[in-house]
Amino acid sequence: MVAMHNWFECKVQYEKISPDDGKQKKSTDTYLVDAVNFTDAEARITQEVSPYMTGEYTIANIKRTRIYELFDAPTGDRWYRAKVIFVILDQEKGTEKKVPSTMLVQASDIQEALNRLEEGMKGTMSDYEVAMITDTPIMDVYPYAAVEGEPAASPE
Repeated sequence: MVAMHNWFECKVQYEKISPDDGKQKKSTDTYLVDAVNFTDAEARITQEVSPYMTGEYTIANIKRTRIYELFDAPTGDRWYRAKVIFVILDQEKGTEKKVPSTMLVQASDIQEALNRLEEGMKGTMSDYEVAMITDTPIMDVYPYAAVEGEPAASPE
């Protein structure tokens, strides 16, 4: 059984000290969390970011996002959104159908993101084309991880 991920994009708003003038200013960071529902996403992002926040912060927005595949890399410092078009043959009609999928790739730049995407797609049996790769504001990604003592299973 393949586990499905439910990705939620969470925006966390907080105040930080500007390195330019030393004044406090509002800042918003975006994170991606794998969660069961919106309530779980809020609880998970709060748990993940609270150790790093010194002052008050709010979860400004949570929205569900469809991510087909995630390619992470410990050396990458940015997350890139890739739109990949799968070309599927409709055998009944004898026509090709194009199915778009969104993937996230962690890399240092767009060229590295494309290379990592191509490397990750090597075993794919379907024909595909990379339609677009764009930089995202995502700071970090938190996949679902089972709590110690519970069976390791991702939510569906």
